[in-house]
Amino acid sequence: MSALSALARAMSAAAEDVGLLRVGGVVVGVTPGMYHVAGLSRVVALGDLVSIETGEDGASAGSLGEVVRIDPDVTLVKPFERDEGAALGHRCWRVGPHRVAPHESWLGRVVDALGRPIDGAGPMLQGAPRASAGDPPAPLARARVGAGVRTGVRALDVFAPLVEGQRIGVFAGSGVGKSTLLAMLARASGFDAVVVALVGERGREVRDTLEESLAGCRARATVVVATADESAMMRRLAPRTAVTVAEHYRACGRSVLLIVDSITRYAHALRETALSAGEPPVARGYPPSVFSDLPRLLERVGPGAEGEGAITGVFSVLVDGDDHNDPVADAIRGALDGHIVLSRAIADEGRFPAIDILRSLSRLAPRVWSAEERKLAQSLRAMIARFEDTRDLRLMGGYQRGGDAELDRAVTTTPKLYAFCAQTPDDAPSTDAFRELAAALRGEAGAAPDSRKPAQAS
Repeated sequence: MSALSALARAMSAAAEDVGLLRVGGVVVGVTPGMYHVAGLSRVVALGDLVSIETGEDGASAGSLGEVVRIDPDVTLVKPFERDEGAALGHRCWRVGPHRVAPHESWLGRVVDALGRPIDGAGPMLQGAPRASAGDPPAPLARARVGAGVRTGVRALDVFAPLVEGQRIGVFAGSGVGKSTLLAMLARASGFDAVVVALVGERGREVRDTLEESLAGCRARATVVVATADESAMMRRLAPRTAVTVAEHYRACGRSVLLIVDSITRYAHALRETALSAGEPPVARGYPPSVFSDLPRLLERVGPGAEGEGAITGVFSVLVDGDDHNDPVADAIRGALDGHIVLSRAIADEGRFPAIDILRSLSRLAPRVWSAEERKLAQSLRAMIARFEDTRDLRLMGGYQRGGDAELDRAVTTTPKLYAFCAQTPDDAPSTDAFRELAAALRGEAGAAPDSRKPAQAS
């Protein structure tokens, strides 16, 4: 290593540590949503933040951008704000990787993707800085998943139970009740902290989420917001900031519920950023980096190291055109520990949450079920499948009671199961789903048996 290279590294480290030295460049080109900066190529890395001086004279307080491409002579910087007013000749200063400094006092607060408060409740205390683009825990260093988590949603607690530290996706098209189901999951009482990332949502839904969905747990929730009108850079950063906050609470030994609504809009922001940096599309317009960035983010969620807490992740996946084989949906499904599928056909029938029991799966359910509960859940799934497979036959009048005992049981029991699974946010959360299921199958409206003995479908 030459003496000049060593000096450059020492100066860069000093600039990060004490802030007395600055390394900068000059804007030499401006395109929609992108700045071309000369003089930074040899001192920055991909993902570094850059402070861009704005204003008529270029001397006002700088806004932030991120390095998305480095060429020998020019660095491409994509700003976080849409119209910050930088022009040719304005200075850009290297800031370094984006870091968030979560603190216990962040519970109950609302921040933007950069970690700045937007709730009007004053400045926030800062903890130890963490890189928002952190790495997942080492596979052999992290603990195993914990015990089962009672979500309060009857259909999930019976057919697709969750485990502490699990990652699960809610797959649905638009307008099928995805956000409503997430609001019901946010009420689960088994978590010490809740972190919610609203990515690309309508601005009016932010207050709805705070005042309705999180009404019962606002004091133990941190909300990270990047609405649909914000830049792709903010929508790209919001889930990373939320995961970083959740990692802080996990390191403190807390059991954390992380809700990202939606991870698909995060993928859209990744695509927009990568395409603008010149990366070629490979699958339905998505560049290759999207399919490496998604699992990297998802892998940061889950159990921490031994002695730490765990992050239970619930990610909503917006299925474009109800196509569940969309490349992004397929990539996310492969990286998760289960998937909850919401059906538009079920929603059209007025059954909410519109969970398709036959297509929903929790890969960690065997850790939660007892032997009897597993046997019951499997038999009820088979019964629902038989009921749905013969729907057309029954509509055409081809079914006569008494000819098939198994089908007779399915026709009698499945409507009771559907009624049992129907639940709204105004209903009280389920406290013991299997006992409530037993009461429903026995026709005891609202009653629960004395024991948790599984009911026999009849």
